[in-house]
Amino acid sequence: MLRRRILAAALGAAALAAAQLVGATPAQAAPRVLYYDASRAAEFVAVVHQGAQNWNNRVTNVRLEPVPAGQRANITVYVDNGWPRAYTQSLGNGYWYMGRQAVNQGYHPPRIAAHEFGHLLGLPDRRTGLCADLMSGSSAAISCTNAFPNAQEASRVNSNFATAQTAGPRVYEWVTAGG
Repeated sequence: MLRRRILAAALGAAALAAAQLVGATPAQAAPRVLYYDASRAAEFVAVVHQGAQNWNNRVTNVRLEPVPAGQRANITVYVDNGWPRAYTQSLGNGYWYMGRQAVNQGYHPPRIAAHEFGHLLGLPDRRTGLCADLMSGSSAAISCTNAFPNAQEASRVNSNFATAQTAGPRVYEWVTAGG
């Protein structure tokens, strides 16, 4: 048994040395796939898919995919008449609400969806008021239609999933800039 372990270690070291000699690079790690269930998002299903795709277009270490039949969802999306809010159980796991109250007040639905996904990807609210900051949420003007994470937000999510950092349970609620 010990002899096999020593032989395996020696072969692994030899393979690594050979790869370095020919200039090979280690294979890029596959992104972590998080499955989301939008079946409870009512009239906002397409918006939920768009929010997920906006993240997929900007990050490399994690992918948001619709949950396949028979698979458990990491993220479930609901809709109700309140404010949008997210509940994380751990990094990449939890649920969020697409609140009709924010939509009825004029906030851009794709921005809301991408913002709430951002919480499940480990980002807190940042009340900067800047439209360029997806995680500024409702502190940006109602007229803001930017539904994409900026470079800093994308980098943070990539970092979160590169190190397999785990975040404990959290609740994020969408509030108006005046409240």
